[in-house]
Amino acid sequence: MCGISFLYDQTLARQERDRRMGASLDLLFHRGPDDHGLWQSKHATIGHRRLSIIDLSASRQPMVDPGGRFVLSYNGEIYNYQDVRKTLEGKYQFQTRGDTEVLLAGLILHGPDFLQKLEGMWSFAFWDEQERNLLLARDRMGKKPLYFQSAANRLCCASELPALQALTDTVWQENLDSTADYLRYGYYLPGTTAYCDVQEVLPGHYLRWSPGKAPEQHPYWSLSPGEYAGSHDQACVELRQTLIKAVERRLVADVEVGAFLSGGVDSSLVVSILTNELAVTPKTFTIGFAERSYDESGFAEQMARYCGTDHYMEVLEGWDRRRLTELIFNCIGQPFADSSLLPTTLVSQVAARRVKVALSGDGGDELFSGYQRYQARSILRWYTRLPRICRKSVGAAIRLLPEPMQHHSRSILKKAHLFLDIVDRLKSETPYVAPVLYSVKDYTNLFPDLVGKGHQPPQLPEECGPDDIQTMMVADGLVYLPQDILLKVDRASMACSLETRAPFLDRKVVELAFSLPRNWHRRGFRGKRMLRTACGDLLPESIWQRRKQGFGVPIHKWFKGELGRELESMLAAGPSLISGRAVRQLLHQHRNGHRDHGYRLWSIYVYLLWQDYLKSGS
Repeated sequence: MCGISFLYDQTLARQERDRRMGASLDLLFHRGPDDHGLWQSKHATIGHRRLSIIDLSASRQPMVDPGGRFVLSYNGEIYNYQDVRKTLEGKYQFQTRGDTEVLLAGLILHGPDFLQKLEGMWSFAFWDEQERNLLLARDRMGKKPLYFQSAANRLCCASELPALQALTDTVWQENLDSTADYLRYGYYLPGTTAYCDVQEVLPGHYLRWSPGKAPEQHPYWSLSPGEYAGSHDQACVELRQTLIKAVERRLVADVEVGAFLSGGVDSSLVVSILTNELAVTPKTFTIGFAERSYDESGFAEQMARYCGTDHYMEVLEGWDRRRLTELIFNCIGQPFADSSLLPTTLVSQVAARRVKVALSGDGGDELFSGYQRYQARSILRWYTRLPRICRKSVGAAIRLLPEPMQHHSRSILKKAHLFLDIVDRLKSETPYVAPVLYSVKDYTNLFPDLVGKGHQPPQLPEECGPDDIQTMMVADGLVYLPQDILLKVDRASMACSLETRAPFLDRKVVELAFSLPRNWHRRGFRGKRMLRTACGDLLPESIWQRRKQGFGVPIHKWFKGELGRELESMLAAGPSLISGRAVRQLLHQHRNGHRDHGYRLWSIYVYLLWQDYLKSGS
């Protein structure tokens, strides 16, 4: 796992390109502390930071073919590289035994068509010095990041936004359409960033660019529902075998591989497959919370005993402003409102002290209908059939009761409040793109200058059809998963120089899961039925039966204290796109215990924190 940078500029002297590339690679040090490399020609410079996982003593990058024409800087892992290499032998003379040279050889011989043969995660810059042609690409689900900025005779790209900014002399300007997206969803839509003219390569796409031409992105794979041809029993057998193979593939490494273990179904299943099916006993890692309603560490310890793993746990005691600002400014480079970024970083720190690679359960909820919002949509079908007067009376009665501040998994009343939020937002979520943070009314009051702004969300595949829950699952796979979950895990883990691998996001697992009828995944109010049927014997019944929780953070408590006071001082600092009066009303309701606005206040706080950073010129 690594960090990459590329700069082509016909106007810059080599000395200035060297300076910029050096600054960019310094900002990527956390992604690759083991080694670094540089390649340059008359107008192009390519840099690389390496975290050594496969072929530790060789496979240095940027990697150049024997003729000196092609250069590759690559971030990721190709799990099936040994099988793919066999198809290339005889056509290319290999000098190393790692996956980097397999990718280099395949791209030389087959171009972007070679991506169809690969299983893994990647982003890369592949430069043809003779033809002056650049190929960029990201993996199918968007696990590995790649940002770029282009002009007629200049293009630069990097694994992270701060490293990209170091490659250019332009002052980046805030993109208000992107800001509208961020404040609506808590993150940026695919392909966009917080800045004008700064973009990301889309998941499942490659990009072509040559000097004098505009960059062109093309899909080589798409996430869309299929139609499973076999029986339910056949699907269960196939799913189990495919999952086991996906976990086994992700053990390919020349270093020790551990695993995150939250005690939820997905991470527990990955660890159980390791121990019970593959006879591997990994080190496992989890985070506990001092706030009891958010703490899952007891379930994680139960699974660790069940599987016999060497288990490590630390407790997140409270609010760490310094760590947040480091992540936002040095790794993410733009606002990001998922507060679980903090515990994800802490569990990555715990893991990184002992291993270089950790498996995770990411993707299980999107693939197998695990989120409670899918359950809420099922309830909504019933609720909307009630007479309007009944719905109004029920809603009014619930709103009269103060919203509990504990985690929603522990409170029926909290769930009822969250359900009413979904009902209120229904119009703004149709068609569904991703979960929104605010109702239309609240959004208008809080951000009056952004009303009507925002990017067009990505179009869903035509195969989605009329099933609203299946549409939600596909939309979450296209938007929420890459823009929130995978971004969070990548930046948090790589900030600690730890590689994470997600078996659920294996191509074959993804395609199988999205080919199955929705009613095989979910019956009534319960999801993940296929996982349970296929792998029920791999977990204790207490794990299958436990409440869905997620990796939440007790920010409601923080905003009642120091964090709330800091937010007030930020609002008083000067003019902003955000209505200070409306935010103070939210904060007042939150402090009085009437409504839990923690996640909404957090998104505003992070945005203002980023604004302060921009104004300071840091």
